[in-house]
Amino acid sequence: MIQKLIEKIRATGAPVVVGLDPKLAFVPEHIQKKAYEQYGETLEGAAEAIWQFNKEIVDAVYDLIPAVKPQVAMYEQFGVPGMLAYKKTIDYCHQKGLIVIGDVKRGDIGSTSAAYADGHLGSVQVGNTICRGFDEDFITVNPYLGSDGIEPFLNVCRAEKKGVFILVKTSNPSSGEFQDRLIDGRPLYEWVGEKVAAWGESCMGEDYSYVGAVVGATYPQMGKVLRKIMPKAFILVPGYGAQGGTAADLAPYFNEDGLGAIVNSSRGIIAAWKQEKYARFGAEHFAEASRAAVLDMIEDLKTIF
Repeated sequence: MIQKLIEKIRATGAPVVVGLDPKLAFVPEHIQKKAYEQYGETLEGAAEAIWQFNKEIVDAVYDLIPAVKPQVAMYEQFGVPGMLAYKKTIDYCHQKGLIVIGDVKRGDIGSTSAAYADGHLGSVQVGNTICRGFDEDFITVNPYLGSDGIEPFLNVCRAEKKGVFILVKTSNPSSGEFQDRLIDGRPLYEWVGEKVAAWGESCMGEDYSYVGAVVGATYPQMGKVLRKIMPKAFILVPGYGAQGGTAADLAPYFNEDGLGAIVNSSRGIIAAWKQEKYARFGAEHFAEASRAAVLDMIEDLKTIF
C-alpha cells in the first residue's frame, strides 16, 4: 500500500491528505435539515448528515488528491450510527480510488492491539468465513505501550501489505509535556523515531517502509531531525493551515526525491465554505469551496520544491 500511495502522490502531484473530521457545525443547514426530516434529531439523523456531507466533499476533491484521513472520534461521538457513517465513508472513498488513513490512534497490550489491527487493517474468521471490519489502508498508532503493543500491527501490515503511522511528535501545543522530555540527554520523540525506523526495517516496500510516523507541521526543526532519524519512513504531517503550520515549515519533512511526506488539512478544507476567502461559494456550494481550498493548498505546497 505504501507503493500505491507513492504512485498516487506522483500521479496527482499533490502530497495532500484531506482530513474528514466532520463536526455538525461544519455541515450546512440544508443538509442537516434533510437528515433530520428523515431520521429526526437523533444520532441517526446526525450520522446521516455527516455522511452526506462527506460524500459531497469526496465527490468534489477525489480527482485532486491521493488520500483521505477520517478521524474516528468525530464519528464515535454519534454512537453506533456514527460508526456506520465512518464505515460508509471508508467504503465510498475506496470506490473513488482514494487511499484511506484511519486516524484511530490505537495501541494497547499485545492481545488488544492484535484485535485492533485485525478490526481496522486485517480480517477476522467467523465460522468458515473471513470477514473484514473497517478495512482502512493505513491507521495511526500510539506507541506508548512499547514494542509488544506495536508488533501485532506490524504482523498485519506484513500480511496485508498495509501500513501504520506511529505518533512521534504531535502538533498539539501540550505535546511537549511528555514528548520533549529528555531521556539520557535526548528528547523522547527522538527515541520513538529511532524505534519507528527499526520497526520499519522489517516492513519495507520498494523505497519506503509500511511503517510511517506522525510529526506535526508546527515543529519544523524537530521534523528536520526526525527526517534524518527515519529516512525510510513516510511522515504524515498534521497541523498545516488551521493549526498554524505553513508550506515553508514543511520542507524539512520531505526527502530529496520530493517524497517522504504527506500533509493533512482537515477543517481548512472541509469547512472552507465558512472562511472569508471562500465565502463566495456559500453553504449550498460548500463542496466547491472545499475543492478550491484543495487547489490552493496544492499550489502552496509547490513552493516547497
